[in-house]
Amino acid sequence: MTNQPENQEAQIADIAGAMLTLRDQRVLLDADLAKLYGVATKRFNEQVRRNLDRVPSDFMFQLTEQEFDSLRSQFATSNIGRGGRRYLPYAITEHGTIMAATILNSPRATEVSVYIVRAFVQLHNLVTTNQEIMRKLSELVRKVSSHDQAIAGLINALSKLMNPPSNHKKRPIGFVTPEDTVTNSKKIKAISQDSISSF
Repeated sequence: MTNQPENQEAQIADIAGAMLTLRDQRVLLDADLAKLYGVATKRFNEQVRRNLDRVPSDFMFQLTEQEFDSLRSQFATSNIGRGGRRYLPYAITEHGTIMAATILNSPRATEVSVYIVRAFVQLHNLVTTNQEIMRKLSELVRKVSSHDQAIAGLINALSKLMNPPSNHKKRPIGFVTPEDTVTNSKKIKAISQDSISSF
């Protein structure tokens, strides 16, 4: 491991790629972690078993047969009867990886644990960013929905204004008595007949 920024990013990306989600937790398998720390998986697990007080059950757990079969089918790991693992692997959480580095107590384990922590932080940030994007998307959907309702209301009001009721009698403007109404309608008829006859 070197301290060049592009190499660091590649290391972090490799570690993040090895991470799995099991039991709703981001974990690294014991074989992957042992490889990163530069020790054999068997030796890694021996050290962890000798120091179980430093790696409690919420930092590390052994996979069930079903979980292991699922992983084997996903990643095409070797069969148990043909030279592969003879025991169920362990999954180590973020905090477990740090504790495992203290158990191994080697410069490489210390250096790699920094990259592992950075990879976990990167994944946490990614999840947080995705949650923020989903929140904003939900908010946008709500706004668009309310805008659709407002636009539909506007269109409805405009269509009512454009198509006024047809059988609506207009009231005369001003103060009009019932006698004036009869007189006015006679005057209107007379004026309209005069204008028609003058043509």
